[in-house]
Amino acid sequence: MSLDAERLYALLPAVQRQRDAEHGQPLRALLALFARELEALEEDIEQLYDDQFIETCEDWVAPYIGDLIGYRPLRGASPAVSSPRAEVANTIAYRRRKGTALMLEQLARDLTDWPAHVAEFFEQLATTQYMKHLRPHSLATADLRSQAAMRSLGGAFNTVAHTVEVRRPERSARGGGGRYNIPNIGIFLWRLLPLRLSGIPLVAHPGDAGGTRFRLNPLGADLALFRQPRSEDSIATLSEPVHVPAPLRVRGMAAAVRAANAPDATAEAQRRDDYGPGESLVLLRPGAQPGDWEPVPVEEIVVADLRDVDGGDWNHQDAIPAGRIAIDPERGRVVLGTGVDPQLRATFRYGFARAIGGGEYERTPEGETLAMQDTANASAALQPHLDAIRGGGRLLVEDSLTYAGPFAFRVDAPADPQDAGREVVVAAANGARPLLAAGADIELDIGARGRLVLDGLVVSGGALTLAAAADDEPRELVLRHCTLLPGLALNPDGGAASPGAPSLAVAHPFAKLTLEHCIVGALQVADGAEVEIVDSIVDAGAPTAPAYAGIAADAPGGTLTIRDSSVIGKLRAKVIELASDCIFHAARAGGDPWPAPVWAQRTQQGCVRFCWLPADSIAPRRHRCLPDADHRDARPHFASLRYGQPAYLQLRASTAAEILHGASDEGEIGVMHALSQPQREANLRIRLDEYLRYGLNAGVFHVT
Repeated sequence: MSLDAERLYALLPAVQRQRDAEHGQPLRALLALFARELEALEEDIEQLYDDQFIETCEDWVAPYIGDLIGYRPLRGASPAVSSPRAEVANTIAYRRRKGTALMLEQLARDLTDWPAHVAEFFEQLATTQYMKHLRPHSLATADLRSQAAMRSLGGAFNTVAHTVEVRRPERSARGGGGRYNIPNIGIFLWRLLPLRLSGIPLVAHPGDAGGTRFRLNPLGADLALFRQPRSEDSIATLSEPVHVPAPLRVRGMAAAVRAANAPDATAEAQRRDDYGPGESLVLLRPGAQPGDWEPVPVEEIVVADLRDVDGGDWNHQDAIPAGRIAIDPERGRVVLGTGVDPQLRATFRYGFARAIGGGEYERTPEGETLAMQDTANASAALQPHLDAIRGGGRLLVEDSLTYAGPFAFRVDAPADPQDAGREVVVAAANGARPLLAAGADIELDIGARGRLVLDGLVVSGGALTLAAAADDEPRELVLRHCTLLPGLALNPDGGAASPGAPSLAVAHPFAKLTLEHCIVGALQVADGAEVEIVDSIVDAGAPTAPAYAGIAADAPGGTLTIRDSSVIGKLRAKVIELASDCIFHAARAGGDPWPAPVWAQRTQQGCVRFCWLPADSIAPRRHRCLPDADHRDARPHFASLRYGQPAYLQLRASTAAEILHGASDEGEIGVMHALSQPQREANLRIRLDEYLRYGLNAGVFHVT
């Protein structure tokens, strides 16, 4: 600020300042009030200046600036692209390049916030060419010897000519639509995020006597790796495969690594192999200094197909040259050649639709204002740190390594029964995803009126258990951005080790449980407890397994409030206070004693709104829920129900439109509601009517 209180006071004559000091400085106090108002006025003037430019204006100003150039606001914009800043800024450029593939690609990225690629399908038609206008890049006959052409066959970057398809390219309710025709344009979108895991030690394959077979996934299961997309060098060219977050393929990455290792390799070839620091994947070995890790050079890397073969062996496991390391990016497997030190770590990308559960994505760890602060790193024993903060404070785990159990989280009761309870926070640092390998159930000992917060952690090998206390004092357990592994642990093939086993049991009837942005297994909650679930997944492993119930086999769970979530498995609660924008994927098995897959004991209390739940459910009063009398066959179809798969709980395009647009804001029901995927696509289709050339038809195709 140019005029603060001290500067205003210094402008007064010295005699006035001297007299003011003799009377206790009331004039200084008055000028301080003036300075505060002047500061607010100055900030307002600065903001008014910033609001004249689309790059610096407030979000609410952007549509008004757009109105000056004839910009039409969209309806139902998604939160991820709620401000039309980029679209307003580019409107003039859009109109100058109206109808071109480059412009449509940029428009798709700006409106959906997803990586996009535009294909002109007339370029991929098998036609007789005019002799005076030859197109050597558009051969009518496929080159079956070209691995690059065969890998891209039928995809977004297809180069093989096709015969004419007469269907229009617009996606139908069942995901159909033609492609290869003269007026057809394809807009391909990649919806999955390439989430990072950094500095992860390799996990040995169970029973591997030779000590040469490893997995990248810290949970010990196969894991598909994804590309870290590069920024495009120029807006004058369409995007290429290296610019989109697609799954890595063995043949494609092997060809790129071979090209990078060639004696005459160009700098561009070395940039396209997806391996190295800052790339999609890099292996690290101990450096010269303790604690330092240096990348393994690409010259020592071999990309190989390491799928299972007869007898439990891996393909090519005995054919790796000495001193080389084989990587299978499709399965996240590693085989070491002879003479290679197994003390390796890896940084890589995996795919998922949302940044929920434990992850290295951007988030704000809880508990920064707590007085007692402690940190842990380098896989050190956590229990001494946990014991140090049991009287109140925060423990910050600073890396993504694995921490071995057993663990016990404790919050001491206050010394004076009249005092407020203590608060303990165990959080992962921003950009870290520590794995707590418990090996047994984890005891939660929360004292009277205590509060325990777990933030950003992944827990495997055991369930969290909060036992009942002798008193009737409340306790609070909060889980944010945590993953309590469904099925407790993963088998090497990715299946759950203990399907249906509860990952959290709360036996104290006066407890309050809050789940925010979490992925958890089945929940057992005592009658009387209060549970709030927001933006989360509760997965019992099968629709017929209990996902939410009481501690005893025949008891209901506590009072439940659930929003924007997906539940896989049966649910029995004393009261469903509120269920909004949720999917309850539940069913009864033959001879099941439950009268309904979703069962609320008190149906006269609570509300279920904008949800999908089985038609035979016993639930409180419903408001615009599915299925209903007009949509009896509407049911969700998931791309995958297995935790760890990239498309885990993502709805297929074949899902009924009533579900894809059935939420309270006409978005998607379930845990993917916050992504606003239908709104993003609807906005794109609205703009295509404005910017697509006359006579052309555009289809939107989801690659992931």
